[in-house]
Amino acid sequence: MIARLTRTERHLALFLAICLALLGLTMAALGRQDPIAVHGFMALALGITLVFAVGGVLEEPSPDPARLQRYYDDPIKAGIVLAMVWGVFAMAIGLWVAALMVWPEATFSQAWSSYGRLRPVHTTGVIFAFGGNALIATSFHVMQRTCRARLADQLSPWVVLIGYNLFLVWAVSGYFIGVTQSKEYAEPEWYADIWLVIVWLVYLVLYLRTLKRRAEPHIYVANWYYLAFIVVVAMLHVVNAAALPISWTGSKSYSAFSGVQDAMVQWWYGHNAVAFFMTSGFLGMLYYYLPVRAQRPIFSYRLSIISFWGITFFYLWVGSHHLHYTALPTWVQNLGMTFSVMLLVPSWASAGNALATLNGAWHRVRDDATLRFMFVAAVFYGLSTFEGSFLAIRPVNALSHYTDWTVGHVHSGALGWLAMVTFGAFYSVIPQIWGRAAMHSPKLVEWHFWLALAGLLTYVFALWNAGITQGLMWRTYNAAGTLNYSFIDSMEAMRPFYIARVIGGALFLAGICVGAVNIWLTVRGARGSASDLPLAPQAAE
Repeated sequence: MIARLTRTERHLALFLAICLALLGLTMAALGRQDPIAVHGFMALALGITLVFAVGGVLEEPSPDPARLQRYYDDPIKAGIVLAMVWGVFAMAIGLWVAALMVWPEATFSQAWSSYGRLRPVHTTGVIFAFGGNALIATSFHVMQRTCRARLADQLSPWVVLIGYNLFLVWAVSGYFIGVTQSKEYAEPEWYADIWLVIVWLVYLVLYLRTLKRRAEPHIYVANWYYLAFIVVVAMLHVVNAAALPISWTGSKSYSAFSGVQDAMVQWWYGHNAVAFFMTSGFLGMLYYYLPVRAQRPIFSYRLSIISFWGITFFYLWVGSHHLHYTALPTWVQNLGMTFSVMLLVPSWASAGNALATLNGAWHRVRDDATLRFMFVAAVFYGLSTFEGSFLAIRPVNALSHYTDWTVGHVHSGALGWLAMVTFGAFYSVIPQIWGRAAMHSPKLVEWHFWLALAGLLTYVFALWNAGITQGLMWRTYNAAGTLNYSFIDSMEAMRPFYIARVIGGALFLAGICVGAVNIWLTVRGARGSASDLPLAPQAAE
């Protein structure tokens, strides 16, 4: 990777590596007994490693100028590998968390293994680590192919990937240590937040520079979705993470918001993280890989544009529907509910557009497990968006709020939409960029699909039933006008559903492990033989 950088890029990379090492050394020296010192040592170790890696090839000849006529796929390969590593880790932690709901003793005596610390490790690992690396990798691939342009430079993609994953390691290790900003969506330490802003700005600038260099006059719709993901996530992060550090040598800080304002900001961030991280970015993925794999044009390109602007506008207003029956002003609650119901129109337009694209290609869906991943993802995207609008309605929310129905809804989106479309995209792109005709084992792709689908259905049906049961038990009164069931009664009733959740999670984890093995065998078989592809439209584009 480093040998393919130009001499100027290598010198700049060396400078950045030295800066990272000095930053880590400063954090470690000033932090002393604070967790900031632990993260400082991590940055120092990474910086020193990069210094030696770059320094070893500093004076080697610059790469062949002919490379500029080829796509730059090395960062895409690294992003896919990182996504799969994080995915296996995060889903294994999720299975552990699910098991704790059935067997609370399935833990260690140390604080790091408590439910309260494992849960944010799981959510951050699945959404931001697995999903984030997948989005970065596929955005690099889609942007180059639809623009018929090489990435603007060879260093920025590595700054984004390495910097983003350093942030993830800081965040996850911070959760284990017990240091967060105590928000609903657990925020890492203030210095990690600043680091992410810098990395994300590099990502945005790289994306815009590459778009500017495009050989195609039209900007394909997938790039609009990816760009919305990059821009809005940056805005959300800056506002939600706004905090005042107690000391520059410690990790503790106080949020810039408090009370009901803090709650509103958190759910403005939380639901728009769902919108622009878990929806917009992955719609960009779907709008490219589904037509390419199906060898069919998008059913309605105009509809995809209308959906984009509808989703972009409506989603920004819906966060308050998570705060029904709270101190938030009623008119704000009603505003969120109204826009949530309206959001169903552009959301279903996207889901319907994807399914209509498969018209005439159903034989491919039947025979191709990779395309089946994306078909199931489109179906669950439509189901999850309908469910989200339904749960936002105040009387329905009265039944579902604080129950496992909400947890089931989140997982139908995260596993049924986010993960399934990612697996479909990976299986589409991996043979291409590693120079293979197909995945190492199509049978393992089939096994992955059926394990994932079985795990997904088992999981979400268990929690849908658990949530409705909870909601009904909590609002059942006897003839005396008192609650008919105690909270302990409702917990006892949850045991069979929680056991089913563990089984579903185990099946889904088994599926991603099968997928990881298949990807590793495919990559190993292509080692040393794959090269970047020329700047030309790919098949079915």
